[in-house]
Amino acid sequence: MKHLLSINDLSRDAAIDLLNLAVEMQQVNTRDIKKLPALTGRTVANLFFEDSTRTRISFELAARRLSADVINFSAKGSSVSKGESLKDTVQTLEAMGVEALIVRHNHSGAVNTIANSDWSKAVVINAGDGTHEHPTQALLDALTIRQRVSGIEHNGDLTGLKVLIVGDILHSRVARSNLLLLRKLGAKVAVSAPSTLVPATIARYCDEVYFDLDEALSQKFDVVMMLRIQSERMNSAFMPNSSEYSFGWGLGDTRFSKLNQNTLIMHPGPMNRGLEISSKAADSKQSAILDQVTNGVAVRMAVLYKLLAQEKKND
Repeated sequence: MKHLLSINDLSRDAAIDLLNLAVEMQQVNTRDIKKLPALTGRTVANLFFEDSTRTRISFELAARRLSADVINFSAKGSSVSKGESLKDTVQTLEAMGVEALIVRHNHSGAVNTIANSDWSKAVVINAGDGTHEHPTQALLDALTIRQRVSGIEHNGDLTGLKVLIVGDILHSRVARSNLLLLRKLGAKVAVSAPSTLVPATIARYCDEVYFDLDEALSQKFDVVMMLRIQSERMNSAFMPNSSEYSFGWGLGDTRFSKLNQNTLIMHPGPMNRGLEISSKAADSKQSAILDQVTNGVAVRMAVLYKLLAQEKKND
């Protein structure tokens, strides 16, 4: 594996190996000196054409904890705003010695364009491309579930687990990557959303579709994952108004109080409190939202190590 563009780049065993490596990286993150020399002398660039806080900082921290040199590139205020092409931007960074590109882009497939081009030799990691995928988010979600859900028998996988993904499935790259990964690891995954926010092909990727959230929650899922409304990618045809959405599809206080006390609550962030999820649910003991953020650093350390440190050993 030279790049990580999609969950489909990973076999079941490769995904489990990455998650196990992330557990080892977590031990580094608990030490007084949170550093490994694995990527000393390697240069990584965060190439972000979309705004981000969690993902960018998480990747930067992961790279620095592996002792890599890090360049943070934002399209705003750069030569991109003056008309520079993606090709020229990438080639400029590689001419400066960048060996890995962590790319977030608003166009689906942009990372594939870079990885499969003849003008880039860098390792490419998808940090979210359009409405396509966000593979490291799915990996950190799987790691969080492994560590937080009790009573699930597994040998590194998630066999027997029931997960419900709720919200804007149509525009969510997080949902796509999670559907691919969680089912690859053996979980049963259902989705619940308004019909306008469900892709026509959804039946290929999940085990059940619910158009009524209360009916879905009555099925007693082990994990309920709420999604952010992608308002920047939609218009009023998809969702009449925020109040109606919250009433029909939000995890408010009333719905939260009816959940089994062992149900794990997740959200990839950033949260719209009071719309997708109430503060009571988000801040509860059942919430794994901050665990997801913490695990993001370890997972991204594992990915960088696998693609750069082990690649160097193999060379």
